[in-house]
Amino acid sequence: MEFKFGNAAILLPPVHIMIITIIIIFILVRWSKQLETRRFTVFFYFLISTFITPIYSQSTSEGVFQLWIPLGFIVVFLYLIRSERNHPSKMKASILGFSIAIYQLILQYIG
Repeated sequence: MEFKFGNAAILLPPVHIMIITIIIIFILVRWSKQLETRRFTVFFYFLISTFITPIYSQSTSEGVFQLWIPLGFIVVFLYLIRSERNHPSKMKASILGFSIAIYQLILQYIG
């Protein structure tokens, strides 16, 4: 979506992306209210879980092949398993972040 104001314009992402973003923020706020202290940590667990990185790269005649993994989710998941302060809301937020990471992986390989 594009809104023009004279020489300037505001570019917004597609409507379905905005709706998904609003739903994710609503869910994260709801889960953060379930925590008694440090409610903002749910957002950090979500954001860290969305991080993907290439672990292997090879140059071929057709271009560069890269093998990507959701490293943020792996780190958060291992931390939550070993932690004594494991809360279901934190695990839910990291799984939601993992779903976004999977979406990013699909875009890396297909798009």
